[in-house]
Amino acid sequence: MNTPLFDGELVHSSRILYTPSPFARASLLHLQEVGSLQARQPHSSSRQGLASYLFFLVESGSGKLDYEGISRPLQAGDCVFLDCRKPYRHHTGQDLWRLRWVHFYGPNMGAIYKKYQERGGLPAFHARRPDAFREVLETLYTLADSDDYVRDMQIYGGLVELLTLLMKESWHPGVTRVPESKKQNLQEIKEYLDTHYTEKITLDGLSERFYINKFYLTRVFKEQFGQPVNSYLVQLRITQAKRMLRFTDHTIEAVAQDCGFSDANYFSRLFKKVEGITPGEFRRQW
Repeated sequence: MNTPLFDGELVHSSRILYTPSPFARASLLHLQEVGSLQARQPHSSSRQGLASYLFFLVESGSGKLDYEGISRPLQAGDCVFLDCRKPYRHHTGQDLWRLRWVHFYGPNMGAIYKKYQERGGLPAFHARRPDAFREVLETLYTLADSDDYVRDMQIYGGLVELLTLLMKESWHPGVTRVPESKKQNLQEIKEYLDTHYTEKITLDGLSERFYINKFYLTRVFKEQFGQPVNSYLVQLRITQAKRMLRFTDHTIEAVAQDCGFSDANYFSRLFKKVEGITPGEFRRQW
């Protein structure tokens, strides 16, 4: 596969327009375009209505992003992650920028981007580790330019790595930051759940134990840890149940009791809701 170069009046760019296999298009995160550019003159680009998600890294120079009614200045080390179905416009400044970018899509990208936003992910943010993003983009470019017969799967892995970095790096829970002392308090609550999840735990009980309003606890716990207290508690209990189902011969009733469920029938229904199969079926599979 060739690596098209474009040497124009406005930009010097290197990009690959990628055509994924029908399987990748239907089932995987898949690449649409990847490349880099060096602006030669101030200019702007605008798009809307694309079935695509755009990520780009400002490697040098500066510019501006217009998205969702907000204009955001951009500088070296900034990252942008957009849903291209919405209108957007970006401009290079007088300090002409150099960018690396990727356009991609997938059957679950709407849900993934929604989760990114729910966790506090922003359309533009300053990366703590810009080199990590640069490496992923370079890898995606190299893969797209290869003739490896499994490159669609390799590209899928690279895009998952990119999304994982985005989830880690762009964590901005709310406009008003939680005071550090409160953050520590909720970390203490999380650690308590990690070690006492087999016991009977209620929001009222946590509120009394840690001297915290239960409604405040509910809101801030989700902001800090990405899910409500009860969902986190269920996750801990189901994970322990899976360990016991695989590595012990305890009955379903005993597993339920040991994981903090007083009712084995409720445990079985909840387990199936989370895992898609009953505890007995899970045990037989493993």
